[in-house]
Amino acid sequence: MLAVGIVAEVFGPHGEAAPGFDFALCADRTGSVPTDLGVPIAVEHGLDRLAAADLVLALPGAGFRTPPPPAVLDALSAAHERGALVAAHCVGTFALAAAGLLAGRRATTHWRFAGLLARTYPDVTVEPDALYLDEGRIATGAGAAAGFDLCLHLIRREHGTALANHIARDMVLPSHRDGGQAQYLAVPVPEDGQDERLAEVLAWARENLHEPLPVAELAQRAMMSKRSFLRRFAAATGTTPHAWLRDLRLSGAEELLETTDLPVEEIARRVGYGSAAVLREQFVRRRGVPPRSYRRAFTRVSGPAATVPKAHPPERTT
Repeated sequence: MLAVGIVAEVFGPHGEAAPGFDFALCADRTGSVPTDLGVPIAVEHGLDRLAAADLVLALPGAGFRTPPPPAVLDALSAAHERGALVAAHCVGTFALAAAGLLAGRRATTHWRFAGLLARTYPDVTVEPDALYLDEGRIATGAGAAAGFDLCLHLIRREHGTALANHIARDMVLPSHRDGGQAQYLAVPVPEDGQDERLAEVLAWARENLHEPLPVAELAQRAMMSKRSFLRRFAAATGTTPHAWLRDLRLSGAEELLETTDLPVEEIARRVGYGSAAVLREQFVRRRGVPPRSYRRAFTRVSGPAATVPKAHPPERTT
């Protein structure tokens, strides 16, 4: 039920400013489908609905140890062969593996079942610590709430950062999380005085990306030594201050490129890069395209009639 709620919420309506998705639940048999909460779901569509889908998400279920019926495996394979994006998170990954779609690829699943996935499908490279993995037209995510991360990543990849950020804000979620299944929170949940100070400093940093933000200053604001700050930061976020700030700056640059006509030089200044050349270098290295090419690839979302065309930047691994 959690997985159904996740995908229905992400791809459901999010106000007039965001274009809607044609979302449907499908199964090999229509009718009432039981769930782990004891509340059945009425599924109106059969597997034929997959024939025209741009994105097919295989949801996790209690019977994942047994491969799905052949008709389901054939439908997943057919969707992939005709060019659809096929994805799964948690133990839904087992369905993609059973269909042969993960052979020779990297994949992730809930950490508790990563060993089982690796033993059952030895031709799959299982990465148990990954939050999600993007292999082009195949994507897999970790367990439970990582379904949000995977879905938001797919929207960001296909439709741009502005739309992904809009949907994330509507759901009161961070639009992007780094690290592995240790997972970090954009503003960590305070556990004691030090964590509360750290949360306040990270919130301040997000609002002041135009500043240099050296680690020494962040540590001073948190009233910690630099060594203590780095240790607490890694425990809370699963990454380093440098990597955390880099991703925030790039995400901010993406949204400004999509939603404003600001020159690249001004965008670089606003997100804390010293020059447009530095932003371009980071953008090409991390996103695969220069800022101006990224801007051309995405259309500004400006009203209820706005459309966001599907863009296909170079395949990248996350």
